[in-house]
Amino acid sequence: MIKVAVVQASSIPFEPQLSAEKAAGLIRVAAAQGSELTVFPEAFLGGYPKGAAFGTVVGSRSDLGRAQYLRYVQGAVSLDGPELAMLGEVVNETGVHVVMGIIERLGRTLYCTAVTLAPGKGVAGFHRKLMPTGQERIIWGFGDGSSIAPVDTPFGRLGTVICWENYMPALRQAMYAQGTEIYCAPTADDRPTWAASMVHIALEGRVPVLSACQAITLGEYPASYREDFGLEAAEGDYIMHGGSMIVSATGQVLAGPVFDQETILYAEIDLTVGQASNLDFDVCGHYARPDVFTLKVNTTAMKPVVFDGD
Repeated sequence: MIKVAVVQASSIPFEPQLSAEKAAGLIRVAAAQGSELTVFPEAFLGGYPKGAAFGTVVGSRSDLGRAQYLRYVQGAVSLDGPELAMLGEVVNETGVHVVMGIIERLGRTLYCTAVTLAPGKGVAGFHRKLMPTGQERIIWGFGDGSSIAPVDTPFGRLGTVICWENYMPALRQAMYAQGTEIYCAPTADDRPTWAASMVHIALEGRVPVLSACQAITLGEYPASYREDFGLEAAEGDYIMHGGSMIVSATGQVLAGPVFDQETILYAEIDLTVGQASNLDFDVCGHYARPDVFTLKVNTTAMKPVVFDGD
C-alpha cells in the first residue's frame, strides 16, 4: 500500500516562480499527511490560458495577440530552470515523488509537459503532450513518442498522460504495454463527464488513476488578461472548476471528484489489486488479440533538422 495525493489548486498565471513556491508548500502539506506521490494539474507552472484567443482567427493574427503570446512565453519554464530545481530540493527534503504539469519552453516553442520529480534525481522523466487540443495547437508544439515511457519508482512504474490524450486509445495501449502501474492524468478538463473516462481507464488498464485539475477563478488572472477574456464570468467565478479524483485499479472512486474549491485529495492504493484483477482482464496480455490487432509505436525523437555531424 502507498498513500498518494492529488492537488487541486490554482497556479499563479504567468508567474512560474510564485507558482513553484505555492507548489512547494502544497508538497510539504501532502508529505506531512504521509503522501509518497503527489500529482499536480496540467500547466501548473506557466498557467493554462483559459479563454484566451491570442488574437487569432483563420487567416489572421493580431499584434495584440502576439504581445499576449510573448508574455505567455516569458512565463514558461525549462527543464533545467530554477523553478524545477527548487522543487527538486523540496522533493529531496520530503522524500515525495511529484508529477508536475508545466508549460515548457524549448528553443522558441512551448510544450505542455508533465515532469516527474524523484528524490535524489530531480527530473526523473518528462512527457510532452502529443496532441494539443483545439486552439491549444496555436500556442503549443506537438510532442513525440520519445517521451511516453513510464518512470520507475520504488513503488511501481509511473505513467503520465495529459488531458485529452487520455481519449487516444493507441496511446493508452502503449502506456499499458510499457508496464504502467500507476496512471497519472493531469488535466484541464473540469467537466463532470471527465470522471467517467478516469473510471474507464482504471478498469481498462487495471491501474489506479490519479487525475488533477486546477480550481481557479477569473480574478486570479491579471487584470490585463481579464480584459481579453473570452468567456462570460465575474471576477470571483470559477473558470476552471477542478473535478480532481483518485480511482482504484478496479474502478472504485477513492476520492473526489471535488469542484469549485482548492483541496488535496488523499487515498491509499494497493498495486496488487490491479495485478489480481488481471485474472479477468489484461488488455496487453491474455485479452489481447495480436493475430487481429497490432500497434506500432515510434519512440524515436523526431528532430526537424538533423546534422550529419551529430
